[in-house]
Amino acid sequence: MSNEPSEIVAIGDVHGESGLFRRFLDGVDRLAAQRGTRPAIYILGDLVDRGEDSRGALNIADEVLSQWPGSKLLLGNHDEWLLRFLKNELSLEEIFHWLDQGGAETLASYGFTIAETRPDEIRRTINERWPGHIKLLAEASFIEFAGTFAFVHAGVDPARTLTKQRPQDCVWIRAPFMNHVGRLGHLVLHGHTPQKAGLPTVTENRLSLDTGAVFTGRLTGAWVDTRTGMIECWQAVHGHDLARVEAQRLDRGLGTALDR
Repeated sequence: MSNEPSEIVAIGDVHGESGLFRRFLDGVDRLAAQRGTRPAIYILGDLVDRGEDSRGALNIADEVLSQWPGSKLLLGNHDEWLLRFLKNELSLEEIFHWLDQGGAETLASYGFTIAETRPDEIRRTINERWPGHIKLLAEASFIEFAGTFAFVHAGVDPARTLTKQRPQDCVWIRAPFMNHVGRLGHLVLHGHTPQKAGLPTVTENRLSLDTGAVFTGRLTGAWVDTRTGMIECWQAVHGHDLARVEAQRLDRGLGTALDR
């Protein structure tokens, strides 16, 4: 389609690592200037939880969508938890489960703890002081397509066509997608499932970009050309400039997307 970006940089799970997020984007900015281009930025979800600065990560994402034309945010499961909290859609039991999964760090980035402040007061204050955050999450996509690429947080249900995916699967699926062998029509770029050795993994049907930034200190993304199918993986590490990395090839008998 003519309105599809010709170049896209897809970024894996940030999880509150705002410093790495900024370092990655600064590197892309420099690289784009060298190449004389301006790619769209597709943030593959899970901006929040676990890391120390989810609030800052959301602020940066808001900047990206306004300053990089054609950019998108894909909703992650941790983002969905925060969105549902801000919309008062989580039960008390679900709130405490979310807190154990990294939500406590997210609320701390706003200056709150459940032990000291009631959930309804936290919710009201965040929505009043940072109204752009609930808007950002509420308007996030579940899946996007460009050229031969599909972009999503968790993955897709291989039993369904890519254009008929359910939002729940796009945000939460794991084993049925990760274990599926066979091409899917589009190469799926996704996060959600951390990869070993802090490196992305490519198979015949997916490019897995979550390298566990909050644990490994490595935030990974892919620069793709939707016209030619070119794929480059890039990584930001604390204290270093953005660097090119090679994806781990997982050949399951069909080669990988990088071999075609």
